[in-house]
Amino acid sequence: MSAAVPPADTATLVSSLSALPAAFRLDLADLEAVRLVLRGDSVIDWNRAAFADLRAVDHYLRLHRLDWQDPEDRRRVEYVHIQAISYLEEHLGLRFPTELKEPSDVRQVFLAASQTGGFRRRQVLACVVLKLMHTIAHLEAAELRFQTALSEADLLDQAERRIRDCAERMRADGLPLVSFYGNRKSRNSIITKLLAKKEATAATVFDKLRFRVVVEEREHIVPAIAWLTRNLLPFNYVIPGESHNNLVDLVGELQRPEWRRLAGQLHGFTEDPDQAYNPEENPFSGKSYRVVNFIVDFPVRIDHLGLQRYGSSMLGRVVFVLVEFQVLDAATAESNETGDASHALYKERQRAIVASRLRKGGRYKRKRVTRAEREANGDHDANSNGEGPAADEE
Repeated sequence: MSAAVPPADTATLVSSLSALPAAFRLDLADLEAVRLVLRGDSVIDWNRAAFADLRAVDHYLRLHRLDWQDPEDRRRVEYVHIQAISYLEEHLGLRFPTELKEPSDVRQVFLAASQTGGFRRRQVLACVVLKLMHTIAHLEAAELRFQTALSEADLLDQAERRIRDCAERMRADGLPLVSFYGNRKSRNSIITKLLAKKEATAATVFDKLRFRVVVEEREHIVPAIAWLTRNLLPFNYVIPGESHNNLVDLVGELQRPEWRRLAGQLHGFTEDPDQAYNPEENPFSGKSYRVVNFIVDFPVRIDHLGLQRYGSSMLGRVVFVLVEFQVLDAATAESNETGDASHALYKERQRAIVASRLRKGGRYKRKRVTRAEREANGDHDANSNGEGPAADEE
């Protein structure tokens, strides 16, 4: 992914804080969410939740744009729960105890999935129910968007406003924020991306709306991601397989004294160094480019568009838009704008592949080094290895 330069009309938030506030402490739920973001895993593979009490469940639902005190939203959650139980019983032949199948308060299922002692089978079955609720809610939100005349531009506007509002909140909470800015990918950039990547289609351009969060020091990246998943992003809707991290040593971070005890409680925690990073194989990025980037299905309510009763008994009032987030520290952000990691060289590599692919079709080859890269490295003999202008014009 290329480094994004903030547009001229983007406000940059500057913080003089050099350390996190003492009140900001990561708990088990925070670390689970951070690991999900950095590794690009799926909640379907989890075997335990981490909800401490009903207040935590309510907060989690609010991130999904659902208010438990709103009768419509409560019915929606209860409806999804019933659908999940029906599927599991009818298609998988599972049987559930009454407290999971017909709870007086569906939020108790979240707590049952988080228990660490007692009857293990009950906890596992509660997790299974939550996984199905997650899947069904996601599916029906997509169906709602398909059936409703919604403008993608309007949905992106709503998501962008809400995310930008969070920048000031993040700063007010004491996170050492250097900048928090976003932009939308231009039409020409989308066309270039579709041509550059064989696997890309218009339906899978994930970064039409993207935000970059820059913190002061590398050690602030994990707390910043935790803040985002705690206050803005539903961690369960981080797109599996679309998270990439070649900046933060996850295994090393979890060895910190303040997190070491909690790390042992993480699902499948291992100190295997192979799990320290999760880099992206991007032929356009320079070898020195470093960033944490991930894609989220971001929830947007549509009731204020005058559709509050549309499918309220079935499909709810929430749809999703894809948003990309990049998180990095100030020194890395600066380094990413120099040498082979620079945005200019990223775009040149991308354009070279597009031009070659269009001219040669299946015979095109990705160039190892561009002319601009050789010149940046002090090699002015552009044709010395057959990859200069003559090779470009083949």
